[in-house]
Formats: sequence, structure tokens, C-alpha cells
Amino acid sequence: MQIKACLFDLDGVIVDTAKYHFIAWKEMAAGLGFDFTEKENELLKGVSRMRSLDILLEIGKITKTGEEKLRLAEQKNQRYLEYVNQMTEEEILPGVAKFIDDLRSNGVLIALGSASKNAPLIMERIHLAEKFDAIVDGNSVTKAKPDPEVFLKCAELLKVKPHECVVFEDAQAGIEAALNGGMKVIGVGSPENLSLADYLIPGFKKLDYELLSKWYK
Repeated sequence: MQIKACLFDLDGVIVDTAKYHFIAWKEMAAGLGFDFTEKENELLKGVSRMRSLDILLEIGKITKTGEEKLRLAEQKNQRYLEYVNQMTEEEILPGVAKFIDDLRSNGVLIALGSASKNAPLIMERIHLAEKFDAIVDGNSVTKAKPDPEVFLKCAELLKVKPHECVVFEDAQAGIEAALNGGMKVIGVGSPENLSLADYLIPGFKKLDYELLSKWYK
């Protein structure tokens, strides 16, 4: 197959803002009177903000009204944004920028498919937005991963077919979303969470267009 487009998740793939999400959620859990662990945090990867809050409250066995949930979600987001606003391009994960440049020089289209409503701000802070042909984030989709909506919108904006796309994801829900959309998918990170991916990479340092093309002949 010819790869016409590469679609990237944001958190844990391009930058590690996941650590800021974890810190903000952990602070919130502490304020509510319980501990929130890194292992439990895996359940929130690739999941929308409100669903993440529901999972957090379930872990703490806490019930809140709809209005209280909205207030808590906003509180968490404001804390998270305090960290995000201090980001620089130095926080782009190793090899990512070089790999994107390599793809572009070989005529591959690039898109971002993220559940984060803060994706445009993050992309602006790390000076990477101009290298992307399309950005689809939590502000422009209604269905969370593993629903494929975010990636299908990317393909639609790029005017390519789903099977011509390769998705890079670090979360199980994101990998399922890509597969549900009929796309190829490469898992980025630890194998135990990414078993459904076509291929697994620890990061982008050793990946280039030539190797990607060999994988998807």
C-alpha cells in the first residue's frame, strides 16, 4: 500500500503532557480525600476529560452532581493549563520533529487526531502547528476514542481514504479507534498496553519514512 497520510495522537506521542494530566488529577484526588496512582492513570489515556473525571470519581467511590462534575473538570483543566502554558518546543519527544520533516519531504500528509481540547494551545506552544496539514481535537468531535470519529475526520480533511492512513498512538483506546476506522496503527510506548497495534516502537529516534514504507509495502 502507499502511505498517503500519517495521523498522530498528541499526549504521549508528540509531547508528554500526560505527566501534567496525571499531576493535575492526582492533586484533585488528594483534595477529595483519596490517592490516585500511576497505574490507575493508565485508564484515563486517550479518554475525554469528563469520562476521565467519572473514572476518577469511581476509583474514589465518590458521587457528584452534574453541576459539581463540570466545576471539578474545569478546576482540573485550569491546573493542567498552568503547566501547559510553560511548555516549549524542547518538550517535543525525541525524534518526532525529524520524523515529521522526513514524512513531509516524501509527500506524506500529516494530521493531529487528539481528544484534548487544549491541543491547539499545546501545538502553538511547541511551534509544531505549521507542519501539520490538519488538526482535529476535542473541540471538533463529539465521540471519544475508541470511536474512530477523530481519525476519520482527519482523513476527510486530508482527502485520503482510511486505509491509506497510518496512525501513531500510545493508548489502547486510540489504537482501537484507528482499527475501528479501518486504518493501520503503530503503537508508541510499552507493549503491555498496545497489543492490538500492527507494530510497536519505543519512540521515534530510529523511525524514518523508508522503514515505514518497508513495513507497509
